[in-house]
This record gives sequence, C-alpha cells and structure tokens, in this order.
Amino acid sequence: MFGEYSKEDGEKLLKLARNVIEHEFDSKVKPEKLEGKQFMQARGVFVTLTLNGELKGCIGLPYPTKKLSDAVVEAAKSAAFSDPRFLPLQKSEFDKVKIEISILTMPQEVKEISEIKVGTDGLICNCVGYSGLLLPQVAREYKWSKLQFLEALCSKAGLPKNAWQDKKFKLWKFQAEIFEEQ
Repeated sequence: MFGEYSKEDGEKLLKLARNVIEHEFDSKVKPEKLEGKQFMQARGVFVTLTLNGELKGCIGLPYPTKKLSDAVVEAAKSAAFSDPRFLPLQKSEFDKVKIEISILTMPQEVKEISEIKVGTDGLICNCVGYSGLLLPQVAREYKWSKLQFLEALCSKAGLPKNAWQDKKFKLWKFQAEIFEEQ
C-alpha cells in the first residue's frame, strides 16, 4: 500500500478536506465526490491542521474502517471542530490554516523495540485501558530518539513515561503517506 497514491490523489484529498471544513462556514461550498478505486479502499487516515506553524487540530482513524474519502471527510471535520485540545476552528482562521493528510498502513504489532524505525514508523500503544498514537512525522519534527519517541507516546496515552517497559504494554507500528498543502 505504501506509496500507492499519486501527487494528484493527494491534491484531491487535500481539496476534499478543505471543502468539507469550508462547508461548515458556507453551506454553498459543496465537497465533490471523489471518483476512483483508490479513494474507495478502506484506509486509516489522520488530518492535521496547523495555524501559523502551531498545531490547531489532529484527528483520525488509525484503522481502515472506512473508505479513504469518507475517512478524510470525518477526520477533517473532527480536526477542525472536535479536537478536545483546541478551540474549534473559526471562520477568520480558515484561510490561514494549513492541512496535512496522513494515509496510514495497517498497524503491525511490535515484538522488539529494535523493530521501530524512528521517523519512518508511527506508533500506537495500549496499556491497561490507556491508548495513544503518534504519527511518524512527529518524531522527525522534534528530532526524537527512539527512547524519546516511546516516552512521548506513553505521555500522550496518559501513562508514565516508562510504561513501554511494562509487560502489559502493547505496541504497534505503521507508516504514513503524507500530503500537505504548500
């Protein structure tokens, strides 16, 4: 799956995400339906919004439970208006917000920490009812080591930083094909 989407596919998905968000401000804007089998396949996806270089929202579906076009629609709306870490996107911010879409590979269980490639792999964890996810680009952006990446994942999940050493800690890795507005 990795690398199967063209630049044009990415541009169409970014336009879809932007139109879906804009539709919430202006009902005359109608997101177009995406045609093509590549948009009909079930995929995990995340939509990230940044405003002036700062995170403004990031929500997604880590597992391929919906067709890609539907997953982008859901994630875009949620990132803009339902990320509990941020106030909903305002109409005055819309033109300044930058959209990034990450199409995920199917998560694979990590048996040994040595399997993780920082900057290439994103991580999902679950431990005693707590879970967290970090996209691969987060580790690149912060120039994290593997240990820092694992500790940040634990913190994101609401766990102690060293929880990744617990026998109950479950870990999965995935890769992402990333498209972003210029």
